[in-house]
Amino acid sequence: QVQFWESGGGSVQPGGSLRLSCRLSGFDLDIFGMGWFRQAPGKEREGVSCISSKDRNTYYAESVKGRFTISRDYASRTVYLQMDNLKPEDTAVYYCATDFGGDPCNAVVGGITANAMDYWGKGTAVTVSS
Repeated sequence: QVQFWESGGGSVQPGGSLRLSCRLSGFDLDIFGMGWFRQAPGKEREGVSCISSKDRNTYYAESVKGRFTISRDYASRTVYLQMDNLKPEDTAVYYCATDFGGDPCNAVVGGITANAMDYWGKGTAVTVSS
């Protein structure tokens, strides 16, 4: 059974850092890609960063490039999102998600809606405020 557990959210001041974790169960990182997505209040869900199922590279939305870093640890079956220099506009609920039939990076840098993802975790909330 596939399960994703996000953790690491919280409240931080602008310029601060957080590291989000997505612990995986029943999911093979060698086969499928993984994406981090977020949904701010009153806004559509959007792609933030991803590990591609096609080329195993990492990709970032323009709004977070240079500030966020996605990584994976096979031993602990966890995908991380290191978020530095956080801004108030980063406030959102963050989710990890995948597309079993495609590449989640299509919803981060490929113009596909994030709603195309097949499976989502329950999310972790991030608030950036002074």
